[in-house]
Amino acid sequence: MKVTLGMRYLVTGGAGFVGSHVVLALLDQGHEVCVLDNLSTGHRAAVPEGVTFHHVDLIDYQATKNVVSQGRWDAVLHFAAISLVGDSMQAPFHYLRQNYLTGLNIVQACSEAGVRKFGFSSTAALFGGPERPDPIGETAEIQPGSPYGESKFLIERILQWADSAYGLKSACLRYFNAAGSDVAGRAGEDHRPETHLVPLAIDAALGRRPALKIFGTDYPTRDGSCIRDYVHVADVAEAHICALEQIETRSVAYNIGNGRGYSNFEIIQSVERVSGCKVPWKAAPRRQGDPAVLIADSTTIQRETGWAPKFEKLDQIVESAFRWRKAHPNGYGD
Repeated sequence: MKVTLGMRYLVTGGAGFVGSHVVLALLDQGHEVCVLDNLSTGHRAAVPEGVTFHHVDLIDYQATKNVVSQGRWDAVLHFAAISLVGDSMQAPFHYLRQNYLTGLNIVQACSEAGVRKFGFSSTAALFGGPERPDPIGETAEIQPGSPYGESKFLIERILQWADSAYGLKSACLRYFNAAGSDVAGRAGEDHRPETHLVPLAIDAALGRRPALKIFGTDYPTRDGSCIRDYVHVADVAEAHICALEQIETRSVAYNIGNGRGYSNFEIIQSVERVSGCKVPWKAAPRRQGDPAVLIADSTTIQRETGWAPKFEKLDQIVESAFRWRKAHPNGYGD
């Protein structure tokens, strides 16, 4: 990957899980980074010292435009969103309105300010159709299975029009299950409430929560539980930076994953190996809409950028997450 030093980036949602790791990756490469976040789900403590922070809600177009107008930005990366699939099924209009309007506002502000590059944190939730290939590549049919996935697809469509009308080139990264934590321990995963399997299993092992629920043990998989593609959050961050190098003259969309699937029970086994503790769990009914297997085909970004996961082994992903959660029992509230 070609690296240009001393560039200037604006990261929306940079106080959140993936966004904060992208901020660290950019800083590690010698770039200047500014963060815009409303802190509805992010944490001020996740923003490193020395990084300019704008406490702004993207739903406020004028406030958003004021920040963007402070450019020159070499690129804007957009991570800010509400992102719970299950919640979006219960509050579809809220998810569609919030994610669509905030996405529209930041893209419009960038277009009018003359920003040339835009990185978008999209999602594998675009691929919710019943006939998903295994693994899932970029040519798979886009058929969102939730309002959350639909809202992300709408932003991808906004970006296509921004390219056509303003020449704003974008990289849409549709990643699967981001997990783990910064290997140097500078950032980690702290959702309120936590819904992701790896931190939930770790907290169960540490006795911080009741027995872990495994939703469905009768799937047509090797052990009866769901299989998902887990990719280290540091690898996801690196993928965003690599993708920006590809959009000098064209927009791109890449699927981001580890390329291999791990079952819910294999997550439990990994947490037990890493922690030395048993993970209490109990079976629960399947959740509506949960497919048996979701695995990413990331060969396109690997071929075009040279990106590849550095932390491929499940225990590497879990170990980094375990170290951060053990050191931060209250997350960023410590």
